Amino acid sequence: MSKQRYPEEFKIEAVKQITERGHKVADVSARLGVSQHSLYQWIKARQMSPNQHQAQGSQADEMRRLKAELKRVTEERDILKKGRSVLCQAVRVKYAFIERHAQEHSVRRMCLCMKVHPSGYYTWKADPMSPRAQDDQRLLGLLKHAWLESGGVYGYRKLTLDMRDLGESCGKHRVARLLKLEGLRSQTGYRRRPGMRGGKPAVVAPNHLQRQFTVAEPNQSWVTDITYIRTHEGWPYLAVVVDLFSRQVVGWSMGNRIDTGLVLDALVMALWRRRPKQPVTVHSDQGRQFTGHDWQDFLRDHNLISSMSRRGNCHDNAVAESFFQLLKRERIRRQIYPTRDAAKADVFHYIEMFYNPKRRHGTAGDTSPVEFERRHSQRLKSV
Repeated sequence: MSKQRYPEEFKIEAVKQITERGHKVADVSARLGVSQHSLYQWIKARQMSPNQHQAQGSQADEMRRLKAELKRVTEERDILKKGRSVLCQAVRVKYAFIERHAQEHSVRRMCLCMKVHPSGYYTWKADPMSPRAQDDQRLLGLLKHAWLESGGVYGYRKLTLDMRDLGESCGKHRVARLLKLEGLRSQTGYRRRPGMRGGKPAVVAPNHLQRQFTVAEPNQSWVTDITYIRTHEGWPYLAVVVDLFSRQVVGWSMGNRIDTGLVLDALVMALWRRRPKQPVTVHSDQGRQFTGHDWQDFLRDHNLISSMSRRGNCHDNAVAESFFQLLKRERIRRQIYPTRDAAKADVFHYIEMFYNPKRRHGTAGDTSPVEFERRHSQRLKSV
């Protein structure tokens, strides 16, 4: 037979019959059907010293404390494992996470892990969208529209100016915060291909511009240069003529050959569009398209003054280089056009529909080149 086990309460009451009521061990043994040996063992077990009782109680308290600590650490581990993606998010995102997991974990424990206050969570739960958050949502809608209208190239500075034009009183840091939360950003970075090398130039003009990129009047100094765009059909070439006064592209041309005819077509457009009444300095690099006699004869016949950068010095023609960098970064980056016509149509849209009439330019007082010249014309008329 297996050894019989008595409940702890039974043992305590049996011992009390002997120690408190005065019954003899033999009588209690006979009445309860328990051996005298077992009764003596039960009595001995309950006659421990106070120190022994205290030590046993301390061990039990320490065990309870360790179990509670283990439970807390385990719960915090699970919370952080689930919420690691929201630890660096906005406070309202953390509140939403806490609400989703309120049935699984303690709210206060989650608030502690997310480093937010429980009172803030309960306030948010009663009214998730504060007036400030509602206004942020409204402003974000305007920012998205302006960002898309720019072709996805504007950053927070230019978008802040757009918002102020709409009558919104918002700071650039608030705009930057909303754009970051929504994942919107300006186009940045474009790796340039190495430039082409030419032979010995036929005609080299002096550098009349001397990096004087700020001029007082339109049609005083133009800069011109050539770049290329990749397509599935090959590499079409783009030549532009930029007025230094407003940074407006006053002439441009695209073709399959990088020859003098390409740059002359761009210059013809500039003359047709601007119709200058005084001599204009036309600055270029020393590429073979600009050092030939055809180019020089055309400039002389149309009252244009030739100016050239020092050989191999791109900084002397930095404005034209800057425009190409903007074009490729904001429109052409990471795409290959299926045809040359598709590339030409997109370049036309960028220059004539966005860059000249709408794109804000720092040197044009954070207005578009067309608007900058319009304001200049109005000032002259009012004088």
